[in-house]
Amino acid sequence: MTQTDAQGRPEPPSAGDETATLLGFLDYQRATLAWKCAGLDAAQLRATVAASTMTLGGLLKHMALVEEIWFSRSLWDRGWTEPWVGVDWKNDPDWEWRTAADDTPEQLRTLWQVKVDEARARTAEALADGGLDRRTVRVFDDGGQPSLRWILCHMIEEYARHNGHADLLREAIDGETGE
Repeated sequence: MTQTDAQGRPEPPSAGDETATLLGFLDYQRATLAWKCAGLDAAQLRATVAASTMTLGGLLKHMALVEEIWFSRSLWDRGWTEPWVGVDWKNDPDWEWRTAADDTPEQLRTLWQVKVDEARARTAEALADGGLDRRTVRVFDDGGQPSLRWILCHMIEEYARHNGHADLLREAIDGETGE
């Protein structure tokens, strides 16, 4: 049985095996982003701080993209799904950040949750097909093929870094603070 903290985030296992620990910490970081974006309206999800153009809505859409890049495209070499199909990344590399302001809070939250759910399914698929040592199908320009273990660690880092941004944005919006 998974324990949750005061914000409803699942606590990673304190004595789990490597897979359970990595997945536990990734789900904790995902839940932190969900907490930081919870209950906010469209204007609040578009709010910026200081000179930065980063928004919580942009973070949700960016992390949805990152989930798809690593767990679908890199791990399995599957094609783009909506809303990424047809995006000209070469001419608009910040498309997800820029277009998040056009999406409703429900669209942003749903997109992110769908991509997280798909990533969990792809992770389960990879665990059944090689475990944490399972390599990406895509070969990168440098010849590298990261393992699922590497992807999970990278995603924990990606969420942790952006959750720091989310802390600052949320505090500026309504004063809510916490981890």
